[in-house]
Amino acid sequence: MKKYLRMLSMFIGTFLLMSLTNCTTSKSVVSQSADLSKYKYVALIDNDTYRIPPELIQYQIQLYDAVEQSGLTLINQYRINELTRNEQSALLLATIGVTASQEETVITVNFIDFDSDRPLASCRGAYTTLGLSSNADIKGAIKRVGEQISKTFK
Repeated sequence: MKKYLRMLSMFIGTFLLMSLTNCTTSKSVVSQSADLSKYKYVALIDNDTYRIPPELIQYQIQLYDAVEQSGLTLINQYRINELTRNEQSALLLATIGVTASQEETVITVNFIDFDSDRPLASCRGAYTTLGLSSNADIKGAIKRVGEQISKTFK
């Protein structure tokens, strides 16, 4: 009987953990006046690229891949001036924000029109294992923000 109760409590605990993991909110907000179909390029504005700890580069690679999978072409931020005027008008600047706590990890990618500096879209990916694995939280948040970016720029 004790073995049965222990297995039942493990099952319930696992079910609750899975339910709570899915409670985090991943979403996108797009400006009502934005025509996202006109954009073909994105430059990720990241001043800390070469100063982040080497063990975190793997997450940056995954995040850049998630942005690229949206169909937008990545442009090096230092080569924006080499683009033609028409290419610049189809360019979005993107900034990345990461907030990690024991409750959840949230990754936000904000897209800004290059010409007007107007924010047009914000994609948020959130994930939690309730503090059991920060590595899994980061990977889950990257996956979810990637899904939001792909839905937004389909």
